[in-house]
Amino acid sequence: MFEQISEKFEGIFHRLSGQARISDENIADAVREVRRALLEGDVNYKVARQFTDDVQKKAIGKDVVKSLNPGQVFVKIVYDEMVQLLGGSTSELEITQDIPNVIMIAGLQGSGKTTFAAKLANYLKTKGRYPLLVACDVHRPAAIDQLETLGQQINIPVFLDRGAAAADIASRSIDYARKNARDIAIVDTAGRLHIDEEMMREAEDVKAAVNPHQILFVVDAMTGQDAVNTAQEFNRRLDFGGVVLTKLDGDARGGAALSVRTVVQKPIKFVSLGEKLDQLEVFHPERMASRILGMGDVVTLVEKVQEQVDEKKAEKLEQRLRRNEFTLEDFRDQLRQIKKMGPLKDVLSMIPGVAGAVRNAVIDDKALVRVEAIISSMTVSEREKPQIIDGRRRKRIAAGSGTTVQEINRLLKQFSEMQRMFKTLSKGKFGKAALANMRFPL
Repeated sequence: MFEQISEKFEGIFHRLSGQARISDENIADAVREVRRALLEGDVNYKVARQFTDDVQKKAIGKDVVKSLNPGQVFVKIVYDEMVQLLGGSTSELEITQDIPNVIMIAGLQGSGKTTFAAKLANYLKTKGRYPLLVACDVHRPAAIDQLETLGQQINIPVFLDRGAAAADIASRSIDYARKNARDIAIVDTAGRLHIDEEMMREAEDVKAAVNPHQILFVVDAMTGQDAVNTAQEFNRRLDFGGVVLTKLDGDARGGAALSVRTVVQKPIKFVSLGEKLDQLEVFHPERMASRILGMGDVVTLVEKVQEQVDEKKAEKLEQRLRRNEFTLEDFRDQLRQIKKMGPLKDVLSMIPGVAGAVRNAVIDDKALVRVEAIISSMTVSEREKPQIIDGRRRKRIAAGSGTTVQEINRLLKQFSEMQRMFKTLSKGKFGKAALANMRFPL
């Protein structure tokens, strides 16, 4: 989403790092380029101007210690200001002791409200809560059906009443939640293709009917500058408590999404990265700033790994590696865990120093699917002992996986190289040469 802005920033930092010292002149030049980068990235012009003014004030007259260069000092200043632009600190979802807590979801049609409502319910379920989804989008065709289907996928009940008014549905859902031991009610409201008085009045009626503990405003990060105007109007009418950015996995410039928090002065609570119901992240300003500036995001990467990795399986795998018993079956298990972490390019971009290298690279996630299909088309004995796979078996595996014999050959050759590397590791002889010769089987 923020690739264009990230690329511009990296160029600015690189040019400044070649300077011998910080001066008023080179800082002014860098700040002008930063402002241009933000504006080209669709950041609101008032927000961009305030951001660069603050950066320039802090950068002018800044001393550079011997261990740093001007580029590094400027990066630190820009990073700190970017964190402040995004909210300064993480704003957690506040859950009170009331039963149920009511969370109202608002936003324009097509912003991803209904999908977010289900994602939020799924997220809260993993935290030990018992959410209820409430279908109050009574205007969009199949909106209730969509929420009902999503609720079934995550095994969470949906309160609905086809034909009733939205405010009436919301009001009766509270009694239903109490009677059915549901401690959080997530109310999905209707959206429109544009702001209109009828929609806003209905949203105000729903708010009055349930007196929500929190109202979350959902913003499609691909909307552009209209997202800022929409956020201002919703905030004026509903006084929402937090912002949710959806579709951050898209390829729009993304700057408008950065502007919303500053314009309405409300924290960003969550970011949604895809269609899968587990692709929801709590928003951390410092981590997002690090990603935008091309510095990676190790903390989020570690959290993703911890969420997907089974500790007992990991221990068994470590033992098998030490005994040089790593098989294609083990490798398939690892591929499946990697796939659950999201698009491979996004995962790699969280590694410091790698983000710039993979930005324009073509990384085919389907390669993981093809490798898994190849391994799944093998027999158990073939996965355990790939050396028994002769020409006849290779043709059978290729036909079963929808691939070619050449792909089978490449996978087996590269896997053999991996096994040799692990053997070297197990003997304590790992070095740069072993790492250089390793090839990942894709």
